[in-house]
Amino acid sequence: MSKEIPARHVLVVEDDPTVAEVVTGYLERAGFAVDHAPDGPTALGHAERRWPDLVVLDLMLPGLDGLEVCRRLRAIAPVPVVMLTARGDEDDRIAGLELGADDYVTKPFSPRELVLRVESVLRRSHGGPAASPAQATAAAPVESPSRVLCGAGLIVDPATRRATRNGRELALTLREFDLLAHFLAHPGRAHRREDLMQEVWGWDFGDLSTVTVHVRRLRAKIEDDPAQPQLIQTVWGVGYRFDAGMVDAA
Repeated sequence: MSKEIPARHVLVVEDDPTVAEVVTGYLERAGFAVDHAPDGPTALGHAERRWPDLVVLDLMLPGLDGLEVCRRLRAIAPVPVVMLTARGDEDDRIAGLELGADDYVTKPFSPRELVLRVESVLRRSHGGPAASPAQATAAAPVESPSRVLCGAGLIVDPATRRATRNGRELALTLREFDLLAHFLAHPGRAHRREDLMQEVWGWDFGDLSTVTVHVRRLRAKIEDDPAQPQLIQTVWGVGYRFDAGMVDAA
């Protein structure tokens, strides 16, 4: 008899009771174990008692806002975060991405879209299929290289989701890792931001500042001088190019 895989645990942090009820209901029907917290302190208490596999986090919370909740959670341990933002709050969304949030959904949103985003982030962060039975009908994940990638002192192993530079392990978020792997797999190629959003995020549309923010965060972690990047070059009028010389498979 095969061993049953426990359901992934999602913490929903949302102060609007109607939105929280809808989101929680859809996630539970998709097979997830869900806790709900109406504010930041309650969310941190939930996380302390039972660390979540993923957090769905509204940025506009009373008292302790979502950005501070994200900051405090990430200070404890890495955890995938899907943000909920108002459609016009671009500054808050960028701030959340700067903190390392993995994805976002703008209000008003389709609950089914949110479930698919949660499934996609979990699938890529944990490797392999998530516990949700709805994953069978979810959109296919973005294809990642399967071989170890090397170049410019970087070693990226998609199988173990570990990355090092000059022997030092890099603390990369889910999307930063995927973006670096994509660059290393396609050295010397000029990438439009629209193409990166589709190929790395799997989105056919979205806020292109998401790509800009992640490139900036990645530069801060792999460049000797992020203000004068040598590896991730800006190609004016196009997007970005990764210059690492010859990149070989290990």
